[in-house]
Amino acid sequence: MAKPQTSLQPLYLQVKRHILENIGSGKWTASDRVPSENEIVKTFGISRMTANRALRELQDEGVLVRVAGVGSFVAERQARAHPLEIRSIADEIRERGSVHRAEVVALERVRAVGSLAGDFRVAPRTELFFSALVHFEDDRPVQLEDRYVLAKLAPEYLKVDFSRTTPHDYLIEAAPLQEAEHVLRAVMPDARTRRLLAMQRGEPCLLVIRRTWSAGAIASVANLHYPGSRYELSGRFRP
Repeated sequence: MAKPQTSLQPLYLQVKRHILENIGSGKWTASDRVPSENEIVKTFGISRMTANRALRELQDEGVLVRVAGVGSFVAERQARAHPLEIRSIADEIRERGSVHRAEVVALERVRAVGSLAGDFRVAPRTELFFSALVHFEDDRPVQLEDRYVLAKLAPEYLKVDFSRTTPHDYLIEAAPLQEAEHVLRAVMPDARTRRLLAMQRGEPCLLVIRRTWSAGAIASVANLHYPGSRYELSGRFRP
């Protein structure tokens, strides 16, 4: 492992950056062993405490898996999102250094019947729009987004090319967010969800039910399915 060029960054950050660059370039892939504390100390000319800090933080960030007495290894890549943030999945994926793309499964006009009218708190047969998209991270499906939108708040919704932008990004402009509600569940996917997300039979899903308000009305209700083996919802909170 070559020593990186001199930098004004703290030494532990230089070590972290070097390891991340090797992973990002594909030189080290999932399950590959990375240099040990002793090897890092010798290569970088730093203290054991500094080397340990770099490896420990990479472990805490989910980049490495450390096995006592064996070594540190590149972790299997697992997508991650904060359960309470309202963000575009495209932004999340790009921030991880991956490529986002979306396939539109459905885009149509529907009516609020049955439980949908209750979800939106509108009269039966109120006009809604429905979209279904599969979001991919580096060509792996990581989210199925089934979304209903109150038509009067986003009248141009059906004209939008959602292979180029996301429903989230469009709605932020068309129906600015006032309030949001999240419900998280672990569920077994139906056949459609399992097929669109390329899941194994018996694999569970993480389901986020997201309801948003704009202009004093419920603007959108989205069911966001994530493959349980390929996605993680995590958050850090301050009381």
